Parts: sequence; C-alpha cells; structure tokens
Amino acid sequence: MGKKISEHVTWVGKVDWELKRFHGDEFSTDRGSSYNSYLIRDKKNVLIDTVWQPFDKEFVARLKEEIDLHDIDYIVMNHNEIDHSGSLPELMREIPDTPIYCTKKGEAIIRGHYHQDWNFVNVKTGDTLPLGETTLTFVEAPMLHWPDTMFSYLSGDNILFSNDGFGQHFATESLYNDTVRQEDLYYEAEKYYANILNLYSPMVTKKVKEVLALNLPLSMIAPSHGVIWKENPAQIVEKYLQWADAYQENQITIIYDTMWNSTRLMAESIGLGIQKADPSVKVKLMNAAKDDKNDICTEVFRSKAILVGSPTINYGFTYAIGGILEMIKGLKFKKKKAASFGSYGWSGDAPKQIAEKLAECGFEVVGDPLRKLWVPDQKAIEECRSYGENFCALIRQQ
Repeated sequence: MGKKISEHVTWVGKVDWELKRFHGDEFSTDRGSSYNSYLIRDKKNVLIDTVWQPFDKEFVARLKEEIDLHDIDYIVMNHNEIDHSGSLPELMREIPDTPIYCTKKGEAIIRGHYHQDWNFVNVKTGDTLPLGETTLTFVEAPMLHWPDTMFSYLSGDNILFSNDGFGQHFATESLYNDTVRQEDLYYEAEKYYANILNLYSPMVTKKVKEVLALNLPLSMIAPSHGVIWKENPAQIVEKYLQWADAYQENQITIIYDTMWNSTRLMAESIGLGIQKADPSVKVKLMNAAKDDKNDICTEVFRSKAILVGSPTINYGFTYAIGGILEMIKGLKFKKKKAASFGSYGWSGDAPKQIAEKLAECGFEVVGDPLRKLWVPDQKAIEECRSYGENFCALIRQQ
C-alpha cells in the first residue's frame, strides 16, 4: 500500500532492505535504499518517477491498488537512470499513450534504454503543468548527477521532488528524516554526496542558489532515494551548500595497503606523529584492501589532507591503492593537501609514483615521499613519527 505524505501526494515507491551494492559494484549500500515514486491526485493525476526494474511487476501491481492506471493523466520522469525508470516499460504496457514529461535529454536516454516511441513531452526550466488545485513547475538540473536530471516543484503542497539531489541510500519504512537515527542519516547523505555529486559541486552550488532565489515555500523535499526531508527541510539544503564549497574538516586520513605489515607500521607511526604535533586533528587510518572504498572516499571528502602509502610491488604500488587513487581522481576533490610513503625491498618506486598520482588527482603534494627499507626498526619508526609531525607543520604553512 502507498503512504499519504500530503493532501495530494502519496508515496508509492519500494524500500529495498536487501540492497548492499549499487551501480554494479561501485557503491556500497550497507543500510539498503529505497526507490521513491510519488502519485499526485488532483483534477489531473501524475506519477513522479518509477522504481528499479527488478521490482517492476510488484510496483505496477501495487500502483493498481492505489489508482486505476488509466486515471493517470501524466508521468513525470525527473531522471532516467534505470533505478528510476526501470519499471517504465512494465507500466507503459498497461497505459501506452500516457504522456511522459521529461527533459529533451531525458527523452534521449529513455529511448536509448528502452527503444520505444512513447508519447514524450519535453520540458525546460520554468515550464508548468496545471493539475487543478496544484501546479507542477519544472527546473532543469543537469549533472545532478546525469545530464537529463530535473526537479519538479508542486505548489499548494509545497513539495520539491528533487530526484537524486538531497538523497541517500537509506532504507526506512517510516519515510521521514525525523524518524531515523540522525547520525546514520547524515553519514549516508554525506557519503552519497562525496561519492556521486562531489565532482559536480560547481553545478550543485549554482542550482541550489537558483532554486533558493525562487523563494518557493517549502514543506518537504522528496528525493528518489532515502528519507523525505519533512522536519526543517532547509537543513539538507544548507548542508549541500557547505559540502559543495571545497568541504573539509580538521581531519587527516591515512590510506595504505600492506603486504607484511611494514607499511601498516609506517602508517600507524605517521598517525602518532600527527597526533603529537596537533592533538586537535582527527586522524583516520584506512586499509585500501580491507575497508569499503566508498567509506574511504567519504573520509577523504572530510579531510583537509591525506597520506597514501603502499609497499613497492613489481616496481609499482598495489592494485588496491591504484583503485582507490582512480576513484579519488574521478571525484575531483578541491583544496586538499597530500603526501606519500611506503616500505620496499629493493626498487622502492611506489611512494614517488603515488605522489605523482596524487598531483594528477588535484592534491597539493607537500614534502618528499617517505621510504623505509624492509621492516621498520625503532629508528625508522621514530623517523615515521617525525614525518607525521613535519607533515602537520607543512600543511599549516602552505
């Protein structure tokens, strides 16, 4: 059954408690997710988005419990990635002539996915769809996070349907932001931003300010994943503006991989040196081969500086370090500093190569790479601690 969230709107989505990986294997969803679809009932009835394809038959069957499908006058597709549009073919088999409102690029994506000549109506920013007591206004939001994305605002009920904007992979049957553990909710919201939206931060800032400038009354922000922001919805808008502005906290993250614990010993010793130099700094150690890669990227997002370490293997660094550096490069973090380190047996190339990669990722590399031969002895441990202390001094100076 659907859940009524306002006078005219009913949530008709799907909560996916079992989801643990998303975007193939690119995103960890330890707290599950939801695919939020919304039914607007007025003189004209509108369906906002659908759900992921594996749930298409279930979605359509449950939608029939809410409304005669032939009474749906319009379908609005805010974004057409398959987790949002996947149930559209099953629905359109029932109501094939129903107009689908989307951006021009949205139509191209739907056609590219499903190869159907449905009744598309292209909309752009400022276009409206009168429904009776309420009106939908469309706002294009390209690259938040696909080129087809748009927001839809429902006047009267004052709801912004924001699709992936302001969303999180977070499963809850209670729907609203004030009904869940806030620490968990905000971690998932920040993780979502860091791993999916951070590289589009300039567009995020521009679009959020554009929407705020409209001075629309706002009772809810209803994204397509996770909770509906009902209690003080402006709080997540404020967070987005902070996160989009080269966000950092007083944190240094040390990312490493290790074969026989030599590089781990270096990482821990560098961390102790950082804490000695500045006890106020939060130091986070992450093993690239064991810790979740999206959690690592979230910690990088929070950090003002990072250190990355690897043993030298086959004259280079480990594939775990290579993978996380490639992810970090794609997320385009801004105004962060970095350094590299590693243990070695003979060639010792990894720290220098990592420093080069960090520069390619957009980090300001400070200091020389730190290398230690074989297993660090007490002298080497002390030198690693000193390196951590000096790193603190360097990032304060520059």
